[in-house]
Amino acid sequence: MGFIEKAGLRYYQFDIFRDQPLFHAVITRRGGVSNPPYNSLNTGGTVGDDPKDVLKNHHLIYDALDYNFNSRFDVWQVHGRKIICTDEPRPAHMPHPKADGILTANPDVTLFMRFADCVPILIFDPENKVIGIVHAGWQGTVKIIARAAVEKMVECFGSKPETLLAGIGPSICQGCYEVGKDVVDAFLCSFGKDSKKYFDQRGEHSFVDLWNANKDVLNAAGVDQVEISGLCTACHLDDWYSHRAENGKTGRFAVLMALR
Repeated sequence: MGFIEKAGLRYYQFDIFRDQPLFHAVITRRGGVSNPPYNSLNTGGTVGDDPKDVLKNHHLIYDALDYNFNSRFDVWQVHGRKIICTDEPRPAHMPHPKADGILTANPDVTLFMRFADCVPILIFDPENKVIGIVHAGWQGTVKIIARAAVEKMVECFGSKPETLLAGIGPSICQGCYEVGKDVVDAFLCSFGKDSKKYFDQRGEHSFVDLWNANKDVLNAAGVDQVEISGLCTACHLDDWYSHRAENGKTGRFAVLMALR
C-alpha cells in the first residue's frame, strides 16, 4: 500500500494487511511541531525535546487519524523480551510498564510504540482478531523477541502461528548498520552458525541485516506470511528518525495499530 497522506501526516502501510479489519500506520517525522534536531513529529519523550511539543505531537497523530487519545496503550521500551497483553488503555496516571511488545484483542485500544532505527514488527491474527507491535533492535533480535510475541499470542489468545500476518517496518538497513564484535558475538550465541548469513563483512567491518534475521525468527516460530517494507531509516531522513545517521541527537517516529 505504501505511503498515505492525511491531515498533514504522512505514514506507511503494508500490503499484507490490506482489506483486514485493522488500521495501522508507521508514521513519518513530518507534520509535527518539534524544533530541530527533533523536527518535526517527534514522539519520544526522553530524547531532549520539549515535553509540551512531544505531547502536542501525540495529540496531532490521534486527531489526524480519528482516534481517541485516551484509547492508547504504550510502554517504556527497554530492549528486552517482555510482551504485554492488554484489554484496556493505559490510564494517564499509570507509569509506563517496561516492555518491548504489546498485544490486544480489544478494538477500543490503540497500540502505540516509538522507533528510530530499531525494527517495528506488526503482527495480526485474522482468526482471533488480535494485533501486536514489537520493538526489535539488535538486542531484541538476538533475544528472539519476535518469537516471544508469537508465543504470547498463542498463550493469551489461542492464536495459530501459521495463520498470522506480519510486517517488518522501516528501520536501519544492512548497508547502513555497521556493528562491533559484541553484536557479532551476540548473534553467534543466538543463531549459531546461521548467524553468518546476517553479516556482510567488508574487511574488518561487519554490517548486520536485522530485517532478514527477524523474518527468519518469525518463520521459525511458524509465521510464514511476512512482508518486509525495505525502507531504511538512515537512508531517508526526510521521512524517518535515525539514531545512527543523526549521531544520537534525534527524535522517535511512531507506530499506531488498532482493530476496526
